[in-house]
Amino acid sequence: MLTDHVIIITGASSGIGAATAIEAARHGMDVVITARREDRLNDVAARVRALNRRCEIVVGDVGDAGMSARLLDTAQRAFGRFDAVFANAGYGLDRTMLEITERELRDMFEVNFFAAVDLLQKAARRLIDARREGHLLMCSSCLAKFTLAHAGAYCATKAAQNHFCRAMRIELEPQKIHVASVHPIGTTTEFSEAVAQRSGQTPGDREGHTPGMFMQPAERVARAVIRCLEHPKPEVWTSFMARMFAGVLTMSPRFADFAMRRAERAGQR
Repeated sequence: MLTDHVIIITGASSGIGAATAIEAARHGMDVVITARREDRLNDVAARVRALNRRCEIVVGDVGDAGMSARLLDTAQRAFGRFDAVFANAGYGLDRTMLEITERELRDMFEVNFFAAVDLLQKAARRLIDARREGHLLMCSSCLAKFTLAHAGAYCATKAAQNHFCRAMRIELEPQKIHVASVHPIGTTTEFSEAVAQRSGQTPGDREGHTPGMFMQPAERVARAVIRCLEHPKPEVWTSFMARMFAGVLTMSPRFADFAMRRAERAGQR
């Protein structure tokens, strides 16, 4: 079903992005990947090509001017088309809402939200102009539905992604362009280590903050994304428990605050 389709993936040098590129290749897709670390991208590209699929790399930051057009142009130049876009790049920061600076907040929104929006908007316009169907995804988070102390800014970017995708999904339905938000739980990637480094902590400071039941390998998310491409759905979840938990917290703000206080005390211990 996906054979010879083309997917563009941002934040693909490691973690969910890299795993999705490899899983896409296993399902017969060609891939365009981007991130800042060229050596890591080359490693992912080698694994894709080992599966007898083609891979193009674009080195750079998703926040760079013109990056969305570069990615789309690369796909159309190399493969003559693109069928799916997965805006996966993003980062977090451990800051209270009083500590975080305006610059830090704006920079996080630029990468996590505005760069993803720009890519999906430009991709949608090209699909409409070419009268092609397609699939557009953003890697949001289970934290799009509830928040955590010290991660309010990150959670806000993920909630913004979720709402953008929901509106865009309805608006593009007549053009047969599917839009989905992806809601991972804690994933065993470099993400926590990167958060610690950006926050001025040592990597070990964040270990054990997430219960094991809310952790998963990146490959699990990648498989769920590919299933969504095969059988479109509005939201991609990989944990039934997390989805139910998010629903309960949404229905009961008092319980949500209680749960967040418990999580905060556990983190302090």
